[in-house]
Amino acid sequence: MKLATALSQRADLQKRLTELNTRLKNNAKVQEGEAPAEKPAELLKELDGLLSQLEELVAKINLTNSTTLADGKTITELIAHRDMLSKKLSIMRDFLDEASSKVDRYSRTEIKIESSVDVAKLQKQVDALSKELRETDEKLQELNWTTELK
Repeated sequence: MKLATALSQRADLQKRLTELNTRLKNNAKVQEGEAPAEKPAELLKELDGLLSQLEELVAKINLTNSTTLADGKTITELIAHRDMLSKKLSIMRDFLDEASSKVDRYSRTEIKIESSVDVAKLQKQVDALSKELRETDEKLQELNWTTELK
C-alpha cells in the first residue's frame, strides 16, 4: 500500500470516528420506556474496532515517515519544515499587509506614518518562501504516491 492510500484511509477513519461520536451522544439517553435508535453497546464495539485500525495505521504512517529519506531528510522532517514555512509565510504576509497599507492624512499638520521596512524587499522574501513552500509540498505529495507503507 502506498503512503498516500494510508493517509486517505486515516482521514476516512478519523471522519468515521467523529460521526460515531455523534451517534454515541445521540443514543446516550432516552425517555423512560423508550429504546435508543441504536444500541450503545454495538456502537462502543464499533468504536473499539475503528480505534484499533486507526492506531495500527498511524503507527505504520509514522514509521514510514520517520524512516523514509528524500534529499537527506525524512518525510517527518519535510512535514515539519513545510509546517514552519507555512506559519512563517502567514505571519510575514500579515506583517507585509500592515507595513504596506497607507494611512490617509487629511491635512499636512497630521502626523505622517511611514513603513518601518522596505516593503519591496520583504515581498521578494515572501515570494521566495512561497516558492520553497510549494516545492516542499510537491516533494511531499510525490513521496506520498511513491513510498510504500512500512
